[in-house]
Amino acid sequence: MINDRVKEILNEQINKEFYSAYLYLSMGAYLSDMGMYGISKWMEIQAREEIDHGMILFDYILKRKAKVELHALNAPEISFSGAQDIFEKAYEHEKTISESINRIASLTENECDLATRNFIDWYLKEQIEEEDNILRILSKLKAFGADKASLYLLDKDLGSREYHQSTYEN
Repeated sequence: MINDRVKEILNEQINKEFYSAYLYLSMGAYLSDMGMYGISKWMEIQAREEIDHGMILFDYILKRKAKVELHALNAPEISFSGAQDIFEKAYEHEKTISESINRIASLTENECDLATRNFIDWYLKEQIEEEDNILRILSKLKAFGADKASLYLLDKDLGSREYHQSTYEN
């Protein structure tokens, strides 16, 4: 069983992961309205991965015989000023998620919950990948500027992304 402080912070993280899904869905809807269907698809897949991340936490809490406590989600932002703005905001969001995961790691060490500390390592590695993926796309968007041909190719490239369910791997 995990203690109350660890349970509370893990439940908060479930909420953050599901909010991330909401945010990426909002971004995807905006991009779809702009006619950027490939980038929109990329965002929708990102949303599904965030749901997976929340469910991995959900299952872990239950396996540790603790109570899952779901909270209301805040509405995500719905207005953006283009693809670059979206990826800048996505990057800032992922940085806050990384900070949150780091706080969980720190708390589990302080509480001597080594099982949860080991579990959270997967999230630490995942966040490195999340931030890197978004930064790579953002650097392309910054390099292209307003070049429509390049944006078209990026949209086409990101539209080829396929969903693969995220699973916890020790």
